[in-house]
Amino acid sequence: MQTLINQFPRLRARTLRFGCGAPRSARVIGDGSRALFLRSDGSEDLVTALWMSVVGTDADGNETHREVLLADPRDLLADADSEDVPAEEKARRERAREGGSGIVSYSVDSAGRRVVFTINGRLFLTEINADADGNPAARTRQLAPAQLDTDDQWIYGPVLNPRISPDGNHVLYTTGEHLIIIDIADWDEAQAAADRPAGELADGVFVAADDAEAALLEGTIAAADGEPVVGDRIGSIWGVDDSDDDTAEHTWKIGLAEFVAGEEMDRYDGFWWGPDSRHILFESFDMSPEPMWYISDPAHPDHPADGRHYPRALTRNADTYLTVATLSFDDDGHYHGVSGASVSWDRTTYEYIAAVSWSKGRNPLVLVQDRCQRNDQVLSVTVDGDDAGVTRVLATHHNDQWIDLVPGTPAYTPDGRLLCSLNDMSTDTNRLTVDGDAFTPAGWQVRGVLDVTDHDVLALVQRTPENAPTVPAEWAAAAADERHFGDHDARSFDVVSIAYDGTITPVTDAPGSWTASRGGNGIVVSGRDMTHAKSRMLHNGHEIANHAAEPGFAPNLTFTRLGEHRLYTAIIAPSAESPYAHAEQLPVLMKPYGGPGFQQVIASQAFYWEAQWWADQGFLVVTADGRGTTGRGPKWDREIFENMKDVTLADQVEAVHALPDAIAALNADDAAIPAPDLDKVCMIGWSYGGFLSALAVLDAPDVFKAGCAGAPPTDWTLYDTHYTERYLGLNPEVYAYNGIVQDAPKLERALMLIHGFADDNVTIAHSLRLSQALMAAGRPHTYLPLTGITHMTNDETVAENLLTLQRDFLRNALA
Repeated sequence: MQTLINQFPRLRARTLRFGCGAPRSARVIGDGSRALFLRSDGSEDLVTALWMSVVGTDADGNETHREVLLADPRDLLADADSEDVPAEEKARRERAREGGSGIVSYSVDSAGRRVVFTINGRLFLTEINADADGNPAARTRQLAPAQLDTDDQWIYGPVLNPRISPDGNHVLYTTGEHLIIIDIADWDEAQAAADRPAGELADGVFVAADDAEAALLEGTIAAADGEPVVGDRIGSIWGVDDSDDDTAEHTWKIGLAEFVAGEEMDRYDGFWWGPDSRHILFESFDMSPEPMWYISDPAHPDHPADGRHYPRALTRNADTYLTVATLSFDDDGHYHGVSGASVSWDRTTYEYIAAVSWSKGRNPLVLVQDRCQRNDQVLSVTVDGDDAGVTRVLATHHNDQWIDLVPGTPAYTPDGRLLCSLNDMSTDTNRLTVDGDAFTPAGWQVRGVLDVTDHDVLALVQRTPENAPTVPAEWAAAAADERHFGDHDARSFDVVSIAYDGTITPVTDAPGSWTASRGGNGIVVSGRDMTHAKSRMLHNGHEIANHAAEPGFAPNLTFTRLGEHRLYTAIIAPSAESPYAHAEQLPVLMKPYGGPGFQQVIASQAFYWEAQWWADQGFLVVTADGRGTTGRGPKWDREIFENMKDVTLADQVEAVHALPDAIAALNADDAAIPAPDLDKVCMIGWSYGGFLSALAVLDAPDVFKAGCAGAPPTDWTLYDTHYTERYLGLNPEVYAYNGIVQDAPKLERALMLIHGFADDNVTIAHSLRLSQALMAAGRPHTYLPLTGITHMTNDETVAENLLTLQRDFLRNALA
């Protein structure tokens, strides 16, 4: 056991936090008997491939299950292991916290027959067919290779965020400055065209540049007999106009999601196909109003700083626009032209494009928010006729603090009813409404909508037992061992079916962190729980193979509730083989996130592996979810409004003070947890947890003796608009109070600051300003700058050594 514990930091780093080899990104296709997913080959393999799960029946009528490899990056590109993706794609992956390579996302048509994706910036199409025996088979080719591989690409690259049309005949992608459409050619003809360099004649003579460009736009290449070889047709359908910009900087973008959309709204798309494959809706935005920031790498002074616009709180956002367009096609189905209209709404008041939804037979829905996210509008956008681009307000919502975004909403039911989310303060519940009437029960916090039918909604929920004491019969036994495995409450993200009469039918059984994809008669359930080390993915009940590594130990964990606020808390004690296993008393390591919008006390074993490593280094590890950390209703979330600093720290102090009595009570019930040494309490954390760790030693030195603050936001005016203004509003005095730079003279305890120079989310300026203030006040501290590291810290060596360096720092500080 101790060998496994000692190996944990390196293994965790080499396996992308035990994610390599695990199936992910599942989507049910067709009638539900098939599902796509991504998975790499092994526990340390970063290159993910495209797979398909197939459920069928054999000759005897018995249900069968198999996994079919559809596309392997290493078979398609020789350099698949040496990834070199466009800068815009790297930025998207940073926003989505994507650490893998190879095929990391995909788009599939409505029939589930054609899939598109990129590898190393190149665009590929996989076509799913059946062989002579009726078994699933697939073939893959590069789309428009002659055009996209030429050195002189004109306007065709880079290939970003490709999306296939619902009918499977076209692909749309953005270069950032142009929207590009590809008409997918007949497979054999496209392959023949792909075998010839762009613009090359049979005798090796190249046509003039203008003629070559025309040939590419027409998708044809001359053959030896003079007949054209028809390949994939490619052309630009829309572009942004930077003609007035006489600098090298291009501030207008098209078809991309702006920074705050990806970082804070979980919206990564900037264009959307209509279900009829004839209409599109796309975003364009101008970043020039946002402040220009520069990310540099001091370890390489010969490299210029990377300038980018950043929506800093209390400053301007990017100007965002929407356009609805109608595509025309000739009799052969080839793109022929486009007409478009600007989408009109009150952009001055509602400057955020929060979500877009487009259902078959309906106009698209757009959710827009005002600057402080206290008001929103659900808009229906007209796509045809003289009124194209005109919007109609279908619903509005208001909250005195802020309105939560719930993924999957707004949406239409197939029969045309409007589904929206609602922060219902009267019942302290995040609910769903249909045509304005709330139908999900009080106490069931809806966190996401996964599928909508005329009969039910497949939803991701967390139950609040105080408001919803009765659970479905399928869950009645879950609380039997709640101390170790949790219950269906704020610790569990459950998938349920909710009928429009409020009836709840569970889809997942064990408490855990789950999600699902449903379509036709099939469903794929994915997630983690406390009883399995590996994540699980089940297609219609059949388990999909997981090749991920395991740490080799389970956390010695006890769940409890602490203090006046009944904080959900996880206590991790040393393992039985640890030299500290029988210690009567141990120093306390508080390990929170503690900030709004994110929890850490979850019924998922993987959340506590790192905590177990810390426990076996001689600490009693405690993670407590305080006010603002979601899962317990909108009132709980909003306790931190305009006062994140005091409230979040107070809850960590409350947890520390409540520990001795709580552990004594647990030990009376045979828990065998060492007593906490409240004279030796320290804290570690990353991002908001880093802010909280620095705040703890600055403002509560009587409780916390040391802290390690990773990537801490220290000055909230340096963080982005959509996150910060949601919680702190627009009053500069509120920002001044909630920051910690001004608290630097208070430092009496040991503090380590850790920050990556390449972090474009919480920039290193945060830690630098705090360090500068500490230096000016004559307060000793430790600063660990990380060159080339972003907010994700994916470098293997850095990820491993960070743990040991923090351990040694805290041991010395508490000695």
